[in-house]
Amino acid sequence: MTSIKTQLPYDYYSLPFCSPSKKQYIPENLGEVLRGDRIVNTPYQVKMMENKTCTVLCAKTLSVKESEVIAQRVKEDYHLHMLIDNLPIATKYRTEDFSEIHYEHGFKLGFEKNGKIYLNNLLNMIIKYHSDDGESYRVVGFEAQAASLGKLGTDDPANIAPEQKCKFPDNVDGLFQEINPKGENKITFAYMVIWEPSNIRWASRWDSYLNMSDVQIHWFSIVNSVVIAIFLSGVVVMILIRTLRRDIAKYNEEDSMDDTIEESGWKLVHGDVFRPPRFRLLFTACVGSGVQLFAMALITLVVAMFGMLSPASRGSLLSAVVFLFVFMGMFAGYFSARLYKTLNGQKWKRAALVTGTLYPGAIAGLAFLLNFFIWGKHSSGAVPFSTMVALLLLWFGISLPLVFLGYYFGYRKYPYEHPVRTNQIPRQVPEQVWYVHPIPSNIMAGILPFGAVFIELFFILTAIWENQFYYLFGFLFLVFLILAMCCSLIAVVVVYFQLCAEDYHWWWRSFLTSSSCSLYVLAYAIFYYINKLEIASFVSGLIYFVYTLMMVFTFWLLTGTIGFYATYYFIRKIYGAVKID
Repeated sequence: MTSIKTQLPYDYYSLPFCSPSKKQYIPENLGEVLRGDRIVNTPYQVKMMENKTCTVLCAKTLSVKESEVIAQRVKEDYHLHMLIDNLPIATKYRTEDFSEIHYEHGFKLGFEKNGKIYLNNLLNMIIKYHSDDGESYRVVGFEAQAASLGKLGTDDPANIAPEQKCKFPDNVDGLFQEINPKGENKITFAYMVIWEPSNIRWASRWDSYLNMSDVQIHWFSIVNSVVIAIFLSGVVVMILIRTLRRDIAKYNEEDSMDDTIEESGWKLVHGDVFRPPRFRLLFTACVGSGVQLFAMALITLVVAMFGMLSPASRGSLLSAVVFLFVFMGMFAGYFSARLYKTLNGQKWKRAALVTGTLYPGAIAGLAFLLNFFIWGKHSSGAVPFSTMVALLLLWFGISLPLVFLGYYFGYRKYPYEHPVRTNQIPRQVPEQVWYVHPIPSNIMAGILPFGAVFIELFFILTAIWENQFYYLFGFLFLVFLILAMCCSLIAVVVVYFQLCAEDYHWWWRSFLTSSSCSLYVLAYAIFYYINKLEIASFVSGLIYFVYTLMMVFTFWLLTGTIGFYATYYFIRKIYGAVKID
């Protein structure tokens, strides 16, 4: 059971539904467990090509406490989810103008009308099938029609009148199955099964579930992102062609060297531009974690783009993300070590430990804290203790050793070569104009990368918080590449102007400039929470904001690392192109 109002999934049998003689929980992968899925069998008897009219499942007498819980779940707009042949149940509805058909995942537990609570106690299962030869049949659709019928039967289900069929009558007061939350309730549960032929082939059976009417909006997102990227590219090309080539040509003219030094400022700091930054151990740990996240994201998107992580494989995307992150620890250690050695770092073991624990430690701490609140609500979204142990073993048993292994090989390599030597005495940084200071420049720099991704961000948030499928990974891959380009270009532009102002403290600035778009992601997530969601309870709001902080921190490390490496390459190139005595 799920609800977009609480974001707390619950086990199906957390409510007093009819249950089989023996409950069998299906083993689940890591992604399903982390999502809160708990798949268990039900007493519904469904046989291939066998229709069922009125079939009573069971009769229940609900206690006052059970009635209160059901009434509360109905008020919170919970939906029930079922599977047949790995195909989820969905409720079909039409748009207001009846022009398009859409599907809503699951079916409603009940509804509230005129201050009263009603339970959907009749489920009509419409199962669509396809046959090529008339002898073999495949399930290609699973639709639900849920109804609340108060006149379904008597106290004894066996005494239901034969003429009383499970139809969907005109809903009038008195025919609904009302739930009195302050007293006992007698409920009869029933179901119907209807098999319908369909032209949908088995390979295309997920298309109706994944049908999105907003593909044009995705294309608009791509065009919007491309325009922003072209604009930024034009700015950088203008700098490189008009300014840098002129500067370099003048710097290399020995006769006018003295005049050139007075005209431009970026060459004046050549003796300090590669001076190690403050907190270099933390800086290299952030960059290493960013490399790990970048490799994970790139591989995940490429694999998903080819359909290998589709929603039909429940939990596969989340499982792939976790395992790829664990095994990308080797890259985190290697790139962090080479950078740390370049910055004259000596304590490589401590640096490796910080790199291996910075991001996973922050995520694990937030998740562990959140888990206590979810446990308190008895939700299936709480991560079981055994799964927590398994995740810790993945972290300390695989990821951290791989980071140390990568650090060992990376630290043994030669450091990155710099085209100029660093002076012994640091140069004094002159007074800067206001727009070159970190806060104003970062605020302005973060707008363009965020503008390239905010439309796609809306669909991602909708998929996460409104129980929708997200499958357009081709669009997401293109947006990811454009985001990387925008982060690189904006970091290069800002750092270039900073160096022209003779401020050589560019290491952290390059990281923070490109990662400043994460602050806009945070602001947009708050806007989405206020305007799009109906979350009211404390725990539900806590779930949203803790996961938002995880997402923003991930985005911060990822975009900051992209901007840093682009700027590092740019600076080495421009200082390698001039003659320096």
